[in-house]
Amino acid sequence: MDAFYLKENMALINYSMTYYQSESELISSRHFKAVLAQYLNNLSSKREDLYHYLLNSSKCKEDIQQDMIFCLKLLMNFEVSEIEHPYLENRDLFLAIIEDFYQFWRSINRCSFIYMQNRKDFLRANFIEADSQFNQTILNFYRTIQQKVQGRLNNVYRQLQPGTNASMALRKYKFNLSEKYNVLSSIPFVNMIMLRTPLILHTKTNTRQGMFTEVFENPIEELKDEENWLCYPLKVGNLLCYVYFHRDFTFNVLGLANLFELALEGECKKRKPDCMVFYGNPDGKQDTVFYYDKQDDCWVGKVSLQEKFSYFGYLKKMILTLHNLAAMKKGWLPIHGAMVNITLKDGRKKGVVLMGDSGAGKSETLETLKNMKDDNIRSLEVIFDDMGAMCYENGKVCAVGTEIGAFVRLDDLDKATSYRDLDRSIFFNPEKTNARVVVPVSTIELVSAKHPVDIFLYANNYTEAHGVKRFENMEDGKEVFIQGKRFAMSTTQEKGYSSTFFANPFGPMQKKESCMKLIDEYFDLCQKEGVFIGEIYTNLSLEDKEDGLKKAAEGLLELIVRK
Repeated sequence: MDAFYLKENMALINYSMTYYQSESELISSRHFKAVLAQYLNNLSSKREDLYHYLLNSSKCKEDIQQDMIFCLKLLMNFEVSEIEHPYLENRDLFLAIIEDFYQFWRSINRCSFIYMQNRKDFLRANFIEADSQFNQTILNFYRTIQQKVQGRLNNVYRQLQPGTNASMALRKYKFNLSEKYNVLSSIPFVNMIMLRTPLILHTKTNTRQGMFTEVFENPIEELKDEENWLCYPLKVGNLLCYVYFHRDFTFNVLGLANLFELALEGECKKRKPDCMVFYGNPDGKQDTVFYYDKQDDCWVGKVSLQEKFSYFGYLKKMILTLHNLAAMKKGWLPIHGAMVNITLKDGRKKGVVLMGDSGAGKSETLETLKNMKDDNIRSLEVIFDDMGAMCYENGKVCAVGTEIGAFVRLDDLDKATSYRDLDRSIFFNPEKTNARVVVPVSTIELVSAKHPVDIFLYANNYTEAHGVKRFENMEDGKEVFIQGKRFAMSTTQEKGYSSTFFANPFGPMQKKESCMKLIDEYFDLCQKEGVFIGEIYTNLSLEDKEDGLKKAAEGLLELIVRK
């Protein structure tokens, strides 16, 4: 990785190759010049009044950068009254330029890296301290210049983080795959990550389209520019997944820290990955594909380096698709839905799984239930809120989750939750339609455990019925789940009524034959073990959805208490 990489609205700083310990080192660096050059180019088109002030005070356009740096160096060492410089003739305008430059830098997504070798505890402390010191250096530089030009000290100090948004500590890990993956052996792994939350990120796109398709040639053969890749190892429930990402997609990957557990070095050394993703391959294609490597028993996904794939949803759903394919391979049934464990006041505990495609009303129903504050409920814990899998353990139908967080629309987020977790959250494009936030929710220990299932319901958002209904004919019920029917809401690209095989376009749809065998097996097991299988009417696509959600939650609670 380069010492400093600046591209559009992103800056990557390699502390192992360059580190500024003082304001004078910072302002004299070529990296500062690069940022200033990009700012001045931006200023010429967006703030012509400020740009023309600089231009009129310099001999020519080419001199502005040099004159600006010279003036800033003078201000670092002298008082304004001791300096004669044309930029300081109108201090109000120059102060506006200082503020604008500072805001420009802070608007860039900024991440630092440091390579770790030995003595982990020492380097762990250094990793955090180094990034904190860099933030303080930037802040000191800004405040010194700003207050001198302003002519007085500030009365209000806001302790922002102007250095970086995030920092990663990198290490080389032992490799556990066959020779065809040797090209990956030099790529460092993310060993630790520090986020300065709340973290607000802006990506070029804000929606996901299309499906992931299977290919029969390994994407590793098309890997490009491997010297500019990093690997984020994570746990998807019980599975291990290596997310290799190109540096241009660094900030599209940060949401993983709140969504999946970062795998430890020891965990990576003990086993090979179940899945791998190459996110941001600069192959000039438009690929969102996956491949099964029989030799290594590993599912491999690839997403090309294209602006439209910068949306975090592409990465999240590719990871979950590979998880579902691997789960089916081991005999587990993927579930697109939500699961909660509800403990009643009398001590009984019930595992409830709601299945349905995006916009079916699964999360909304559970949120309504949680907010009812019924006297019968002692606690409600979320096991998964998007994707999980059913398995059979010790004579019980169980379910396991995948994610320790939730990737939700800001409009759908419960206000109490958003305020409670605001300081830990990662926001994507909060000013746009379909704004999303990644909120930490649970622990990997809870998510990856096998939880008994007592109630299995299909979330119906389009029928004018209320509450919960049991399927008396299991074949009819199975058909409802398989059809995956729903009325598409604003969370998807579809409109109107649609059907998706088993309400899950992320694995089951691509491998229908394999999934059908598992559906038959698990519905038989549910019937054998006394699991309640039915339909819950969320009314989410209807005009009286608030009343419908309330009645759905009430019907579910009545069923839980009665069962």
